[in-house]
Amino acid sequence: MTPFETRSSPVKRIAVIQGEVRTSADPDVELTTVLGSCVATCLYDPVARIGGMNHFLLAEPPEHQRSSGDFDEHYGLYLMELLINRMIGCGAVKGRMKARLFGGANFYHTIQQIGAINAEFARRFLQQEGIGLVNADLGGTCARRVHFRPASGQVRCKNTEAKAIAAPQPTRRPPTALGEVELF
Repeated sequence: MTPFETRSSPVKRIAVIQGEVRTSADPDVELTTVLGSCVATCLYDPVARIGGMNHFLLAEPPEHQRSSGDFDEHYGLYLMELLINRMIGCGAVKGRMKARLFGGANFYHTIQQIGAINAEFARRFLQQEGIGLVNADLGGTCARRVHFRPASGQVRCKNTEAKAIAAPQPTRRPPTALGEVELF
């Protein structure tokens, strides 16, 4: 059976939004998310047949928050640790975990490249933790929809190519506006 063929039991789709982590060992569960500059990590243990996904908006908190430990679910640093720990809590072994990374697009040419920063952080984090990166679809200018079967580690990613655009400009007064106001 191919990873996404029709099954005898219905697929249970669970959306993973920014700041979330989901794990499962249920072969009928499919975790889904939509990404732009955010990054999603699909992590799985092929022996325990447990997997999970996170979805982070920013890579790391500013230094003052990192040193105090006062940061939250918006950051990859928090969500990567949380994903690993939840999987271990479900019976996975860190040394067997495999990863796939998605997202990290850069839509604007003139502002900070948040997607590239997120992608680099995710790669570096996995390397530091000794978790093998099986596949990555990162960067570019396209949005992505990811479907992940955590129990098997199977993934489908659909890219929607979009042209990079300039950063939004402030609204300006039309040249024909005279600035007059009529009172009644």
